[in-house]
Amino acid sequence: MDVRFISLTKPEIVIDGEPLSPEGLIAYCARVSSPNQENPNYTKLLQFCIREGHWSIFEMVDMTLEITTTRAIAPQILRHRSFCFQEFSLRYSCATDYECYEARRQDVKNRQNSLDDFDENTKQWFNQAQADVWDKSYQLYEEALAKGIAKECARSILPLNTVTRLYMKGSVRSWIHYFSVRCDQATQKEHREIALAARKIFMEHFPTVAAALEW
Repeated sequence: MDVRFISLTKPEIVIDGEPLSPEGLIAYCARVSSPNQENPNYTKLLQFCIREGHWSIFEMVDMTLEITTTRAIAPQILRHRSFCFQEFSLRYSCATDYECYEARRQDVKNRQNSLDDFDENTKQWFNQAQADVWDKSYQLYEEALAKGIAKECARSILPLNTVTRLYMKGSVRSWIHYFSVRCDQATQKEHREIALAARKIFMEHFPTVAAALEW
């Protein structure tokens, strides 16, 4: 799992000799009906908008991240339809690696939860099982490609823990909603770790928004 910052909306507006920050642009757009639009101070304004649920202004700025994950987690991310995505395609490129998942026990009281309480022998067995499946499936995958079978067909042999990479672009509003859902304990651990890493990047670029949300 890896999350990497790619890009951010870059305002071209300059106020008092200083270019607007992305947060400053949100405030600038929020003050479209105000004679005080070029006020460089925006902390209280953004706090007010968050407190009162004025979310539309947070659609004025976008952030793009690169996420390396697996074919098991990618569909969960792609469900967030307010984002724009580009994903590594196994129709055009070959698979190269897999991610080893830790063995966790199913929580019988909560199907959205799993428990990390297995003994080391069980964990080692699961790790080896994944390695065995990958070795066999990748061998067959390479044989299929060698026989001239199209990549789009050969990929069906690969397991769900095959590594993939995608770009995820969305507005600040979309990211706020994504974090509210996917940083929660109800989210699968592997996906939650991605969301927490993405939120850390978000907080670096939107410290005022993050503080207002009490992150």
